[in-house]
Amino acid sequence: MKQKNQRRTALLLLVLTATLWSLGGLLIKSVNAHPLAIAGTRSAISAVVIFLYVKKPKFTWSFAQIAAALSYALTVILFVAANKLTTAANAILIQYSAPLYVALMGAWLLKEKPKLIDWATIGVVMGGMVLFFIDKLDVSGIWGNILAALSGLTFGLFAVFMRMQKDGSPVESVLLGNIMTAIIGLPFLSVALPNTTGWLCLGILGVVQLGIPYILYSIAIKQATALEASLIPVIEPILNPIWVFLLLGETPGALALAGGIIVLIAVTVRCVVSATAKTSAEESQNEAVAS
Repeated sequence: MKQKNQRRTALLLLVLTATLWSLGGLLIKSVNAHPLAIAGTRSAISAVVIFLYVKKPKFTWSFAQIAAALSYALTVILFVAANKLTTAANAILIQYSAPLYVALMGAWLLKEKPKLIDWATIGVVMGGMVLFFIDKLDVSGIWGNILAALSGLTFGLFAVFMRMQKDGSPVESVLLGNIMTAIIGLPFLSVALPNTTGWLCLGILGVVQLGIPYILYSIAIKQATALEASLIPVIEPILNPIWVFLLLGETPGALALAGGIIVLIAVTVRCVVSATAKTSAEESQNEAVAS
């Protein structure tokens, strides 16, 4: 029962993580600064938040810890740059090719083989996301699209390497990744300093959109599979237009609503089926032990 509750909590934490991540596109677009300066500043703030949470970080310098940190740093830098070079819709849609990479790499590196329902969910989710963004996709901004594709690969690697540390403390990888990003990006503040609104947005990005959700993600990855940790957060891009609607009054179209509903239903069904199957397996195992 305890394990069941921990797993359910992990899935809920991933949903909350995606909700906080969804603030990124709107806030990044609101900061008038070099992409690397934005990535570096928000990571510096995030590093402080995570350090206050960890208090005494344990750097083991293991392969998984360093690989996760590098993957994290590349992901946040590539995603910010992609948002500046292509549309926010392109950047987030292309980045969420990550579950495909996780399904393949997870089976190889983690021995977490995707089931038929996993592949079906990936297919439905990708279709729903295309439908959701079909009115906003743009073939221009080729370099931004390439960077977004690379961020999808690195995000997939990040999920896998974080999951490798399920028996340890994966949050140190995020702390280390933020420090790396800050070292790379902060010097670019000299190109153009943000205005007052920009600094406010950077503060929110560092604390609310990056620091807190990655702490939650680090807790969740200890119970959720790598595929779940990359698949459940696909609700992030679906939430983006909700913030735009609430703050700017821009109403999503019929196709966007249909696509969003498809994605939410697919992810929800996947979580329910997975949780049910896990519970049934645990009950069968307990009965076998009792007998």
